[in-house]
Amino acid sequence: MSERSLRQEHIRNFVIIAHVDHGKSTLADRLLDITGTIEKRKMQEQFLDLMPLEREKGITIKMQPVRMLYRHKSVEYILNLIDTPGHVDFSYEVSRSLAAVEGAILLVDAAKGVQAQTLANLRLAKQQGLAIIPAVNKIDLPSARTEEVAQELAEMLQIQKEEIFRISAKQGLNVEELLGAVVERVPSPQGSAEVPLRALIFDSLHDAHLGVVAHVRVMEGEVKQTDKLFLLGSKTPAFAKEVGYFIPGREPIPVLHTGEIGYIATGVKESDKVRIGDTITEGSHAKTQSYAQALPGFKIPKPVVFVSFYPEDPNDFDVLREGFRKLHLQDPSFTFEQEFRDALGRGFRCGFLGVLHSEIIAERLKREFGLELVLSRPSVEYQITDTRGRELLVKSAGDWLDPSQIQQIKEPWARVEVLAPPAAFSGTLQVLEAAEGKQVEMRYLGDQTTVLVYEFPLRELIQNLHDRLKSASSGLASLEYEIIGMQPADLVKLDVLVAGVKREELSQIVPVGRAYQEGKVLVAKLKKLLPKQLFVVPLQAALGGKIIARETIGAQRRDVTAPLYGGDVTRKRKLLERQKEGKKELAGKARIRIPARVFLEIFRNE
Repeated sequence: MSERSLRQEHIRNFVIIAHVDHGKSTLADRLLDITGTIEKRKMQEQFLDLMPLEREKGITIKMQPVRMLYRHKSVEYILNLIDTPGHVDFSYEVSRSLAAVEGAILLVDAAKGVQAQTLANLRLAKQQGLAIIPAVNKIDLPSARTEEVAQELAEMLQIQKEEIFRISAKQGLNVEELLGAVVERVPSPQGSAEVPLRALIFDSLHDAHLGVVAHVRVMEGEVKQTDKLFLLGSKTPAFAKEVGYFIPGREPIPVLHTGEIGYIATGVKESDKVRIGDTITEGSHAKTQSYAQALPGFKIPKPVVFVSFYPEDPNDFDVLREGFRKLHLQDPSFTFEQEFRDALGRGFRCGFLGVLHSEIIAERLKREFGLELVLSRPSVEYQITDTRGRELLVKSAGDWLDPSQIQQIKEPWARVEVLAPPAAFSGTLQVLEAAEGKQVEMRYLGDQTTVLVYEFPLRELIQNLHDRLKSASSGLASLEYEIIGMQPADLVKLDVLVAGVKREELSQIVPVGRAYQEGKVLVAKLKKLLPKQLFVVPLQAALGGKIIARETIGAQRRDVTAPLYGGDVTRKRKLLERQKEGKKELAGKARIRIPARVFLEIFRNE
């Protein structure tokens, strides 16, 4: 066996997949400890969660690769781990990492048991044909149900309970045995080193000096520093300014071999030229043989939740645009397009995979680019068929058609899978039944967990269904969802009038049956939030031309009679009448300015 083949035989590429807060980042820490990848003095908790935001929220947002060396039975192996997110909104990050590896550790919390995203991530791993190594974590907890959870996991995977590892990532208990199983059960990468280069881009970032740095898995061939390259998808020539490993910082090396995970600094300055999912090949090979065959990548999912972003300071618009461009390089699963509103100026209409996804992007824009933002309420994309039979896609209330022009409205529906232990079953069921959905299936996972499958309008899901579920079940229930298509809906546009002027930026799309309730809540919130004026300000919610709810902000009154002392009462009356006439004239001319903070509060979910 050649030195190249022997090297490839000793490579293991794998991920850790789990539901949120099942100990994935802690297990990654222990693997770094055991392999000696990080010096003891530099080690800290959640080492691979590099963003402060990840540490604060206690969740992984960005995947992070790392290369480890590990000696097993006197043989040294190269272990390439990709630490992945666990929340459903970041499932695209997981799918990208799965395309770059051959195996996965499936981690389940011994106290919480199998949860919704556990099933979803397992399905993704099986679709990729990965070797699955199951483990029950946190067995040291007093509330651990180790054997019950191991039985659930065994039934789910259709294996013997004895094949499941029982570990404590925090204490390091049985973690080395789990690492040994990775070496023995995960197959070494396939692919020939003798053929031209083909490398899959699974992530990227922008470097001021090196251009776009592509995170790659080399499927075939090898790449050396100074090699001429070609990106098949964007048909862009590139140049390997630097190649290297992640340990976990970037470490330059002379050559990246077949089966390895690392990075290539492409020198390309335009972020949109280096696309995640694209294939890198040799520049000379691409020219002489037309275009090489691209690797099967992964589909960029379609955004399902839409939020408008506006800078509080209109002068920050260019900074916001640049921020979106840089974040989109790392996360192509969100979209952004420019839009304009009279009250807010220039901004962007953005599409995301979920509400948490939008919140994370907003927080990163604030922290990394110093922006103060105004966000719209999250909404979904509706499909409208007009009276001429044309189909239109509408993402915001501002684009809604006049009711006389609408023939049919459709909205996206989601299939929601909720896992609830016995203690949380009653509260979970109440929340699901109160929403506008229908039960499709109820089954049991092991002896403890109930699996409830519902179908809902997606707008129900993004209006805090997850938070309501967590509250009703004391945090024990979990959900995972997928979009199943469009279904007819009975929806209307709810307009808001401030001082008799329709304000499109406050309009909302609501179900007909909830229009009155939504309108009443909206004008009540506005009354609390809007500052008082020198005149009376009526706040109205309207459907078409019909007012369905009203509140009034009283005038801010100045006592014009205060300087008077004694004298004829008619003098006081004249002053008050003059003030009244002035307020009436002002009310007819003035346009109420709505402060940015009001939009932030009005669109914030209760």
